[in-house]
Amino acid sequence: MRLLLAFLMILLTACGGGNAVAPVGKHTQSNKAKVTQTKAPSFHKVKKGDTLYSISWRYGMNYKTLAKINNIRSPYKIYIGQKLRFKPTKTTQNNYKKKATTSKKITNKKVVKKTTSSTRPVNTSVAWRWPTKGKVISTYSKSAAGRKGIDIAGKSGQQVVSSAAGKVVYSGNGLARYGNLLIIKHNDVYLSAYAHNKKLLVKDGQYVKAGQKIATLGRTGTQRDQLHFEIRRNGKPIDPMQFLPKR
Repeated sequence: MRLLLAFLMILLTACGGGNAVAPVGKHTQSNKAKVTQTKAPSFHKVKKGDTLYSISWRYGMNYKTLAKINNIRSPYKIYIGQKLRFKPTKTTQNNYKKKATTSKKITNKKVVKKTTSSTRPVNTSVAWRWPTKGKVISTYSKSAAGRKGIDIAGKSGQQVVSSAAGKVVYSGNGLARYGNLLIIKHNDVYLSAYAHNKKLLVKDGQYVKAGQKIATLGRTGTQRDQLHFEIRRNGKPIDPMQFLPKR
């Protein structure tokens, strides 16, 4: 009987080719490069090429929130070696409470405010246009990692244009898997990003018009010629297809 059982065990092993059977419920992951959001550490040490906008973009934060936590005022200049926190300390939390209390006292009094030329209303409307020609090969997903925008297929070197007028707040390749990346600030609410470019044609701090050529399409940080395009509202990714005109 024992000899029979041993023979059956040897036979089953031979039929399996010597390979272990994968456990149920395990799934293999694609090796395709994906643009993923990095979890914020305790602090970020500013490196060459970093901007407040690129750092907040990397960790999925609103740039105004990051600036407030670190007591950085507009135009949000940072320096190499500076350590940026992502959570307010007890000191900053107390300062927020003091400011809130002070503002309440002021609002209770009858104060006539004078409007100045430096005070500008927040413009939340943007007339969006397609950043390049081509088929959408990957759509936005709120839950899936690496799908915080859309991917548009194209040919190497074809033009990439600004989806709306604004100011370039990042031009470089310091964000992992974005390749050559541009981030444009359109107003206090909306930012847009253009990733995997072959060549960047505008610099940090430059103002661009809607439809202006800003880059050439490429495959930096990915495996095929494509443009990864994102729109963020108050620091959070939103579906670009809801804003882009139908075509």
